Order: sequence, then structure tokens, then C-alpha cells
Amino acid sequence: MTTLPTLLGYVRADALSCAEELAAATDSLVAFASAEGYTLGTVYTERDAAESTAFHALLEELKRSGVHAVVVPTMNHLGTVGTPAATQQHLEFHQAHVWAADSR
Repeated sequence: MTTLPTLLGYVRADALSCAEELAAATDSLVAFASAEGYTLGTVYTERDAAESTAFHALLEELKRSGVHAVVVPTMNHLGTVGTPAATQQHLEFHQAHVWAADSR
């Protein structure tokens, strides 16, 4: 039996308007991981963008676990600790490839 590589998720709750959108965003990460041949690991949900607690926990897991792939619902979810492009570069600095489940 082949073990699929792991993909971590990151979602900003403040970028969504309600719990249903949060559930749909998480579902989109699951679908993306499956379609791309990954197993979705932990989905880090940022509830307080000013604190960036979930983002820092994501970085720690990237360092600790050796996982090198992150998926977000859209690149706008990377706007927690700066611009989406700067945050993507920060993740790539930590050897993590970043995908958007919805590239629109």
C-alpha cells in the first residue's frame, strides 16, 4: 500500500463571512489534496489575524514534520502577516510549496 505525501492547510476565518463558508473552504482543501495525490494533514485556521497564532503553528509544523506543501482556499488567505505574495515567499523560504485550491 502506497502512503500519500501530506499537505497542510491554512484558512483565515476572518476572510470568510460565516461558519458555512469556513466549512466549504475546508472541504475545498480536502478535495484539492485528494485530486493532487496528497493526504490533507492539519488545517490551521486563523481566528485572530493580528495574533497570527495559526500561521506560526503552521510554520512550526513545517519545520518539525518535514512536510513541504501547503494549500489555502485562495491566495488571499495568505494576507495574515503581510501581503499574500510576501507570506507565500516566507513559506517558500521554509521549503514549502504553496497552492491555492481555487486559483481564481
